[in-house]
Amino acid sequence: MPDAGRIPVSVMIPTLNEAANLPRCLDHLTWADEIVIVDSGSKDQTREIARAYGATVVDFRWNRRWPKKRGWALKEITFKNPWILMVDADEWIVPELAAEISEVIKAEDILGYYINRKFIFMGRWIKHCGYYPSWNLRLLRRGHGEFERLTEIDDTGSGDNEVHEHVIVDGPTAYLKEDMLHVAYPTINTFMEKHNRYSNWEALVQFKRATVSGDHIGHTDVAKRRLLKEFSRYLPCRPTLRFFYSYLWKLGILDGYAGLVFCRLLATYEFLSVAKYNELKRQEKDSKAARNLSSVPEVDWEAKLREMDAAEAVR
Repeated sequence: MPDAGRIPVSVMIPTLNEAANLPRCLDHLTWADEIVIVDSGSKDQTREIARAYGATVVDFRWNRRWPKKRGWALKEITFKNPWILMVDADEWIVPELAAEISEVIKAEDILGYYINRKFIFMGRWIKHCGYYPSWNLRLLRRGHGEFERLTEIDDTGSGDNEVHEHVIVDGPTAYLKEDMLHVAYPTINTFMEKHNRYSNWEALVQFKRATVSGDHIGHTDVAKRRLLKEFSRYLPCRPTLRFFYSYLWKLGILDGYAGLVFCRLLATYEFLSVAKYNELKRQEKDSKAARNLSSVPEVDWEAKLREMDAAEAVR
């Protein structure tokens, strides 16, 4: 591991009740000159752990509008260093990757770097199932990128961190050789908790017929995955198709028992997305039927609130 505090990089970590994950994440970041925790009101020991490691804690309170936490942090926080590394609390920057980062930030012609992730599930690396490679732009020269806005929907039901968002960089990018470790689902309960929220996003995006494009990302794999996802939303038997796609087509069968469990869980995620989409359709139908029982007009309170905000801004 590079010497403590010797690499001029500011690390940004979004958190909400991450006491179980944060210590090991921070153990792998002792080399960074600055660590900034962007916290959404954690009720566990997240803030105490951050303080023990010498990290700065910045409070974030989402107003149910755009931007969400990571996008807000890039725009509003004054980071100390010219390079920003974005890491989640369940990710580990291994020593080899830290050493590579210390070298690549010396380049003057590159503004951002993609880092590949190894997903760890049930104690092993999931090499298949469509989860490797998994490129994300995580190392960014300050002031040269921002998180995309995936849809026009402000509150997608997934919390104050947007699902599937990527960074748009206004210049040349490159790829790092070393991978980070992503211990995203240490338990099946963790997987279900996260994907329960993610399925809210999937159902609402489909219900609102929101367009999710990846062309502006500059990464062809991201664009292809989003096109495939858009196409798959209207296929019959989605949960079953997802299982066979991940387990057989993407060779999840080679990941042993962990691969089998993982692909089954992915199919469950698809089932939740489909079921919640159908629920939204039924709720809309029931709501329209209920409104017909009364002649009292319905107030568009969201439009009224926007008008009030605009009037306040003029004053």
